[in-house]
Amino acid sequence: MNSIYPSFQDAAQHQANKRCLVYLGNEYTFAELTELVERAAGALRQLGIAPNDKAILFLPNIPQWIIAWLALQRIGAVAVPITPFYAPSDLKYIANDCGAETIFCLDTNFGYVERTLAETNIRRVVVTTLVELLPLWQQWLGRALNRVPEGEVRLSGTTLAFGQLLKTKQSCERCEPAQDMATAEILYTGGTTGHPKGVPISHTLFLESMRAQRQAREKLVPIGADVIIQGAPLYHILGQAVGLGGLMHGDCVILLPRVNLDATFDHVQRYRATSFFAVPAMYRMILEHDRIDQYDLSSLQYCFSGGDVLPVEVARRWEQKFRKPIYNGYGATETCGGVALTPVGEPVPEGTAGKIVPFQRVMLAHPDSLDAVPSDQAGELLVSSDHMVLAYWNKPAETARCFVKRDGRVWYRTGDIVRIDDGWLYFQDRSVDTIKHKGYRVAAARVESVLQEHPAVIAACVVGIPDEQVGERIKAFVVLKEDVKGMTAFDLVAWCRQRLAGYEVPHYIEFRDMLPKSKVGKLLRRELRSEERRKLQVT
Repeated sequence: MNSIYPSFQDAAQHQANKRCLVYLGNEYTFAELTELVERAAGALRQLGIAPNDKAILFLPNIPQWIIAWLALQRIGAVAVPITPFYAPSDLKYIANDCGAETIFCLDTNFGYVERTLAETNIRRVVVTTLVELLPLWQQWLGRALNRVPEGEVRLSGTTLAFGQLLKTKQSCERCEPAQDMATAEILYTGGTTGHPKGVPISHTLFLESMRAQRQAREKLVPIGADVIIQGAPLYHILGQAVGLGGLMHGDCVILLPRVNLDATFDHVQRYRATSFFAVPAMYRMILEHDRIDQYDLSSLQYCFSGGDVLPVEVARRWEQKFRKPIYNGYGATETCGGVALTPVGEPVPEGTAGKIVPFQRVMLAHPDSLDAVPSDQAGELLVSSDHMVLAYWNKPAETARCFVKRDGRVWYRTGDIVRIDDGWLYFQDRSVDTIKHKGYRVAAARVESVLQEHPAVIAACVVGIPDEQVGERIKAFVVLKEDVKGMTAFDLVAWCRQRLAGYEVPHYIEFRDMLPKSKVGKLLRRELRSEERRKLQVT
């Protein structure tokens, strides 16, 4: 079965009355979720959304995200999930880049959407709230206690409430499911450039990746029996491997609208959750949480880390405390998630990021020449598969740089330096153009571009500074124009906050008279990063 929605239907029909989704105490069975998806799909078709049309999901982890995503798969449209933290400039860029005419958003970020309408082709806005699908008494209580953030929304002929979609009686029987190899979604990744790049994921690749992720824990948690805490965002490929992959296999997914450790612990304890996925920074936060011992987390069987390198020290502390390991993984948006995963039931060498999954092919090459390196040496990781992503969306120059042909196959250049020993992957270094902060990929060039737009800045260079808590922190080196007086780091951070997502804003800014450059004028980020690492070693 090579299309997403029939795969979901197959899982749902076999256990229609089984609980599949939990959100703030509200539970849905597979039959109930399917009914909501069918209604939404019928309404979307009635609104004029056709196969291959693009629709942006500008939402956090709420049931409406899953309903909308599945409904788009039902009618053969293309979902474009993005972080709800994007600024209006990012939203406008992505809407124009992918050609979306529809967007789903929260009332709290409706203002951002409204500001972009005149400069994009978006002509349908579906607005929801964090509590729209909850019982009325829960909605009232949440608002009475001031627990639910609210935004101002103006409904119109082109702006409707999500609930209106679910009231339709329009049948979706004539909706044709997407065909094999058609694009299911476009995920945007920070990569190494100034703008996010769209990664088109096919139905076949998505299902192949979800199967590999689910099979990795099958010996520990049988398929259909998992209760998963959604610890990663659904707009991220890691989060999709967790939540959407679980639903495709008949598992139950617990959604939390925002990161709150006490709420996470409470849900694990209350629903006897068996699987948890998070970035390394969250595992460290859990270990250092003051109230961790007040909760019973013994039901957790499979804890998975992805999105960044898991420090050995964190892995050791976790196993000492909970008597269970953290299973590691390595992947990228361009590879649709897992390239390497830690299989259950095998002895795991310390420090590995996992074992190469069967459907992925890998090659290690010299970063400059792309010549293969000897098997006992580290090199840049190149990845290929039968149904892989072959190009970025509308980015021929970036495609030519990151997707290369070798030995008659197309390979994706990860930019990461790794070592492979007996099938186990060991991460060694990262491309200096990309910063990993709390699991997010931050493009150094993007932050530099925003800084250089400031009228007082003549040049900027951005690097990642290793940090045990969050992976890397963002530091900017800035050269000001000669006649500028009184400019502070605070002023530049404020400038960035208005133009970048929160996770992209620099944590440190250092003013310099000049920046290191190569003979051809290229900024030497590696030199600045090495300088900062030497400082850390001294301290």
